[in-house]
Amino acid sequence: WYLSWTGLVQSYFDGRGQVSVLSCLPPSVGRDVAVAVVKPLRAGLGNPDTRSLLRTDRQVKWTMEVLCYGLTLPLDGDTVKLCVDVYTDWLMALVSPKESIPPPISRDPNMYTQKILRHLYSLFLSRSDQASPVYTSLCQQVLCAVQSLARDSAVMSRDTWETLLNFLLCINQTMLAAGVPEQLSHLSMAVLFEVWLLSCSRCFPSRSLWQKGRQMLSSCRHQGAVVEQWSRVIAALTSRLLLLTFGPSFPHFKVHDEDAALIPKDLDEPRVPHTWFRFLHLLGNLVDLSRPLVVGLTPSSHEEASRADSQLPSIFFRAMRGVSTLVDAFLGVTVIDKEPTEELLPNTGISRPRSGSAPPIPMNILSVPIAPPSATSPPPHNKRLKPGNVSKAASKPLAVRHSRPVTSQPPLCSSPRPSPSPLRCKLDSLLHLFGDWLFDAALFNRDSGETCQYLLITHTGHSTIHTVHTSHSDVIVTSSRWAAGRAEACGTLCRVFACKKTAEDVLSVYLSRFYLVLIQGLRVTEEGCPLVLASILLNSTCLFCCDLKGVNLLLPSFISAVEKVLLDRELVRFKSFVSPVDLRRASILVLLTMLPIPLQFGTVRSELLFDGRFNRDDVTGGSFLSLKARLIGVLIGALQTETDTSNTQIILAAALNVVQDSALLKAAGETLQVSAFISFPARWSQGTQMDSWTWYAAGILWVQFVRLLTQRLTAQWRNDSAVCLSALEVLGGLAKVEVSVEESERMRVVTSVCCYIVFQCSRPPPLHSRDLHSIIVAAFHCLNVWLTHHPAMLDHQECLLEVLEIVELGISGTKSRQEEEARCKEQKELNPVSLRVKEAAEATLTCVMQVSRAFPFLGGLLVEDALIGRSTLSDHCVKKFRYFVVDRSVILAMLEQPQGPEQAPCPSLTVLIRGPSGGHTWTLQLHLQPREGRNESQQTLIPEQRSAAQEDAGIRCDVEHQLFPESVDRDASVKADLSIPTLHESLTEEVNARSNPKPGLVCSRINQDCSFYLLFLHLFVAPVTCRPPPPSTDFQTARLFLSHLGLLTPEALKSPGTSGVPAQLVSLDSSLPGFSEDLGHLDQLASRNCDSAFIFYMGAGQRTAAEILRNVESCCSVQSHFLDFLWSLGRPAAVGRRQCGGSNTLGQSVLGDSGGGVFNGERFVLMYTDALTEMTFLVPSPSHGECELTLCSPVEDTKSFCFESSSVGFDVFSSIVSVSNVQVIFIHPLKTGLYRIRFHGNTTSKFSSVVPLVDGSVVSKRSLGFLVRETAINCCQRRRLESDSAPPPHVRRKQMINNIIQRYRRRGSEPAFYAALFKDP
Repeated sequence: WYLSWTGLVQSYFDGRGQVSVLSCLPPSVGRDVAVAVVKPLRAGLGNPDTRSLLRTDRQVKWTMEVLCYGLTLPLDGDTVKLCVDVYTDWLMALVSPKESIPPPISRDPNMYTQKILRHLYSLFLSRSDQASPVYTSLCQQVLCAVQSLARDSAVMSRDTWETLLNFLLCINQTMLAAGVPEQLSHLSMAVLFEVWLLSCSRCFPSRSLWQKGRQMLSSCRHQGAVVEQWSRVIAALTSRLLLLTFGPSFPHFKVHDEDAALIPKDLDEPRVPHTWFRFLHLLGNLVDLSRPLVVGLTPSSHEEASRADSQLPSIFFRAMRGVSTLVDAFLGVTVIDKEPTEELLPNTGISRPRSGSAPPIPMNILSVPIAPPSATSPPPHNKRLKPGNVSKAASKPLAVRHSRPVTSQPPLCSSPRPSPSPLRCKLDSLLHLFGDWLFDAALFNRDSGETCQYLLITHTGHSTIHTVHTSHSDVIVTSSRWAAGRAEACGTLCRVFACKKTAEDVLSVYLSRFYLVLIQGLRVTEEGCPLVLASILLNSTCLFCCDLKGVNLLLPSFISAVEKVLLDRELVRFKSFVSPVDLRRASILVLLTMLPIPLQFGTVRSELLFDGRFNRDDVTGGSFLSLKARLIGVLIGALQTETDTSNTQIILAAALNVVQDSALLKAAGETLQVSAFISFPARWSQGTQMDSWTWYAAGILWVQFVRLLTQRLTAQWRNDSAVCLSALEVLGGLAKVEVSVEESERMRVVTSVCCYIVFQCSRPPPLHSRDLHSIIVAAFHCLNVWLTHHPAMLDHQECLLEVLEIVELGISGTKSRQEEEARCKEQKELNPVSLRVKEAAEATLTCVMQVSRAFPFLGGLLVEDALIGRSTLSDHCVKKFRYFVVDRSVILAMLEQPQGPEQAPCPSLTVLIRGPSGGHTWTLQLHLQPREGRNESQQTLIPEQRSAAQEDAGIRCDVEHQLFPESVDRDASVKADLSIPTLHESLTEEVNARSNPKPGLVCSRINQDCSFYLLFLHLFVAPVTCRPPPPSTDFQTARLFLSHLGLLTPEALKSPGTSGVPAQLVSLDSSLPGFSEDLGHLDQLASRNCDSAFIFYMGAGQRTAAEILRNVESCCSVQSHFLDFLWSLGRPAAVGRRQCGGSNTLGQSVLGDSGGGVFNGERFVLMYTDALTEMTFLVPSPSHGECELTLCSPVEDTKSFCFESSSVGFDVFSSIVSVSNVQVIFIHPLKTGLYRIRFHGNTTSKFSSVVPLVDGSVVSKRSLGFLVRETAINCCQRRRLESDSAPPPHVRRKQMINNIIQRYRRRGSEPAFYAALFKDP
């Protein structure tokens, strides 16, 4: 190519430019003639009214011979400058003729313009003083004039366009070969490409001219300016091509305005693809840039070749960077860069994700420290170049952007990558365009000891083939020079294959070559390249969830790579070119996609498993299950070495996923068999020796992660609120995992959480903030989860005491055990950390009372109408009850009608208890015998009728009557016998003296009374037999119940004296209007967190809401595993009925032929409930409208799930759901039986990273429902932590109770209160 291009140059310009007749004369004569001729010509250019001195063709042609010679003179005088001024002015004859231009030129401007361009070529020939600023200024002046000519001329002929393009090709080749200043080389290439684009719009270049351009640029592609300016132009052309090909709905490939201006607006649409394709291949094979012997030598000199060879690695990288940008543009990946900074370009590198702007503008590098530019470095050349003296016709400045070559290893950019467009082209089409370049660049020097053949071009123009045998060490050294370009190609290929659509097929030849690239690039031995390995990991985060055929064979190679990264705390080999945090995050995301694979395939054996840890023996066989131990080891090791907050949260999410999946697999009865023994470092197992058989036990995994989490929660993580919040959520999820472990392991969690609460509460006051209090509230919630799911822990006195101490700390601010002597709660001064912490501690106390069976939750509240047989709560129902309020927080509704099954009349009372923690129904009966020993058929003793008593009947015996049976005296007394003192012990001495008069007076008084009593009996009273009174049937049980509670005392009825604060016992007036309605509202306030979630099924190609909602009408429109997913979320429940802890009688029969739309909230919903949470799942259908429902419980938070059958549904559904505060989880089924998770929602919050599901994770079908439900619960809980208008349920109920007290309490006197107790309600 280079030799043929040299022949073209020689044939066009005779190798030396145009030769003037003055060159035959002595130099002094020619110089004098040129000076004498050019000065008067230049003097007439400045005055527009001055006519030209040249009037005929002969005069013009002779003068041009002189000017041609003047352009070859040295630059020490101003002759060359004057000649350039004259010629640039005459060139404007094709733009705007004027008087200063000779008439012959104005009459035939095209012919004279072609001749002028041939003469101007002499200016650009190699000369000794070409490094001077004068030379640069003159070249800029000519280039500006040529650019203006091409832009503004409307009468240029095809020959003139051909001449102009040939002129630009020749001068660029000449200047690049001569080594002109970098600024001038960039300017000349920019003008060449701009004029070429203008020619494509107005006079499309011929095929031969395209061939000439390709040959010339291929010979100069080792120059940085060529690749830089080519990247600008091809990016601008690509932006125009994508708009025409894919339409305005395709993401716009944004380039800089000055680059976009290079493309003529009048370029016809049919010409755009042709122009783009020809420009794409103008530089030939870009991978040849990595072969120095092919492109590094030119006929100029070996010094220039050596200089170019030193810059080839950076130029090769920039070329691959440009190709990578084009690939991302076709994928629809658009990122709007921040304001570019040219000074940072030498520090930029492989871009992940790709920018939407044209190369080589640097991308924003996150977390990578950038060294400031040196003070001695030249200023950036991103300004418009203004020539020193340019004619008025060519005064429009040029805009040229370029940068210095890369001199150091470029860092990898790993900013978050946007999703590709669903309208993107197929992978095969993209690889047809760029695959050869990318694969060749990625596999550069892939074999050690390879034999390389290079085409060597000598300065004489002869070519020879040289065979070079490279040794193993030489290949490593050589490969490191080209690592940046190779890494960019590998990363681009990973991004291409990761964008595979769901039903898309990829050619096997491309897959095989791609897998070969990954196997070679993921080598972790010394001969491996860290830069390439890092680039692959950064761009392969979703490679295992794209349904690529055979990708699971690469599992060992990727495991070795993530081991290399995640188990190394320092990452010394990677720090120089990538942020360790970003590299570790990418490795963690890759690990998340690999974790479920071994359990999914189990003992399935593969004949080929590629392992990147070995050189030659890297093809082994085995089962996928044998890789499970390595994955678990990497996960635990990563959790121990990770220090970044976001990365730690992702690892915590993966931990819960793994434990739950293993537990469910064991519960399903599947046995795991291990094919090989794998040992683990001691730091992974924390001193516990485990073989590969016991490692897979879910209980052991559970214990390992619980120990690690609890230890770090109270040590390394306690100052990181975001990590602590995720750790508490994971601990709460582990409490719900059903495994068989010792009770002490569960108590370890309670102890750690309590210690964490104590540490946070004991922080100095300046460190207290809302975030800190939110974490404490979350810790109390985690404690509640563990207590409700494992209530047996409270049977241990140490655990119960520890929990109650934390509750006391949360409510009062101090713990009694820390003081010298204990004090009652009435005596303690309440000084909690915050009101929110106090409310969380109260909720924990309620939880303790319920799960410890001190105040159990027995089926919920039965309202008044249910107790008296009514269907609705009305004023008539309410009037049968007595209503009291105890301690300003509990409403007691008392019904004194017997409700028990026993027929005997006995004191009976039914109490409806409405408190902050919920509603309870209790029935109380008073019996003289315990329930266990009482005969069910026993009735009240009624004495039988007997005859009159006879005086002489029976035998009289002197009996000493006793108050208690004799057995009482025989039994040993206890302290309880002395709880009631005797009468004489309770009397004081003064009272005893007054009550004991003289014995004589007492005896005399007794005798008188007896005589009077006997006389009365004899005269007035007839003797009768004594009989017991009839049994009582009216007991006033409400009064008895309040008396037994100790509430009927003057102290309980007396107001505390504080204005507006009621007494301890308050009676409510149920006759006031609105009382029953307010009670109904109180009953509707749930005692646990109530949230809702909407579930959608989205089919392939669906883009409207109507299509999405119509799917769930029939089971034929949805996949079977979608229905399985619904059943894993909750149980069917009828709308309007609260699920109160009992088993639901509704089964799967309610589904019928529906595809899930029956759960749209009109009749049925899916509901999940436990002691703390009530989650309602709805499946909207077309009859659902705008999802406006009246639920059986208030909706506190909303979450959406989209079960999609196509991978492009994420972007489509995200565009439909435009509400910013709605978070959406996308679930995409894979061909392997696993499910890919995508997350869409508000990520600006500090606590936005919700676990256990994170964006990019892959889960199994077994654990999908559990993980989705846990994520929804945790997400809603975090929203409540951040909101100021979402108090806990018990607080809302307490506020409602206070409103009822203030509105309906009786304000009578104490006597009136007592009198009302003896009356019927």
